[in-house]
Amino acid sequence: MLGYLTLALGSLAFLVPFYFVLNGSLATEARVNAGDVIRPPAHLDEVRWGNYPKALGPDKLNFFPALANTVFVTVLCVAGQVLSCSLVGFGFARFRFRGRAILFMVMLSTMMLPAQVTMIPVFLLFRSLGMIDTFWPLILPAWFASPFFVFMFRQFFAAIPEELLEAARIDGCSSLRVYWQIMLPLSGPVIAIVAIYTFLGAWNDFMGPLIYLNSLDNRTLALALNAFRGQYGLSDAHLLMAASVVCMLPCILLFFAAQRYFVESSAASGLKS
Repeated sequence: MLGYLTLALGSLAFLVPFYFVLNGSLATEARVNAGDVIRPPAHLDEVRWGNYPKALGPDKLNFFPALANTVFVTVLCVAGQVLSCSLVGFGFARFRFRGRAILFMVMLSTMMLPAQVTMIPVFLLFRSLGMIDTFWPLILPAWFASPFFVFMFRQFFAAIPEELLEAARIDGCSSLRVYWQIMLPLSGPVIAIVAIYTFLGAWNDFMGPLIYLNSLDNRTLALALNAFRGQYGLSDAHLLMAASVVCMLPCILLFFAAQRYFVESSAASGLKS
């Protein structure tokens, strides 16, 4: 009972900032400027639903072009991460070749390398390829696999009985067909967790678009929200809060819709051991 009470209190503590933002997004400019974001509206007349269309309009956040850019980048990142990581994980789990263990350890050791170390060399590489102010620097890294997600797929694929794969090979399945028609359909929980984490990372990514995107037409939601804060943050804080609620709403809905996959994927990939 004490554990559940502690978890409930901790959850409420984490929800407090969200309450402040949501309450401020429905308040007047005078209330927000006065710091009155704790008291809920006393009457429905005090609720300003009009803050949302004002915040998302073309003269403020310019929401829909930024949303289209963000969805485009996020979808391609999710697809690339799932395909590349599952392929590499399948290779490490089911192919026997010299140096496999060493390569796997080298791959995992790259997780200890901070992203700040490779930031400048990667920028110079994309600049030499003429990809600055395009979406390619944000999308291409997801198609070259992430070590942690490769580890998850490898652990899951290694737990699948070898007899199932041998039966498929006897029926004439190639390794690629075994991967596509047997391994991928069985790895639903791992695919879900990789897709969720990749979605959250790509949707909320700020540093990548800030470095590589220059033109206003290519701005993602993170950049548009940052520009909104810089241009209107002092005078239109209530609209800034409304824009923030809309930008983080897909992440919140995704979490509640797919939270069961977190537990399933942890158990399937062996992270509990």
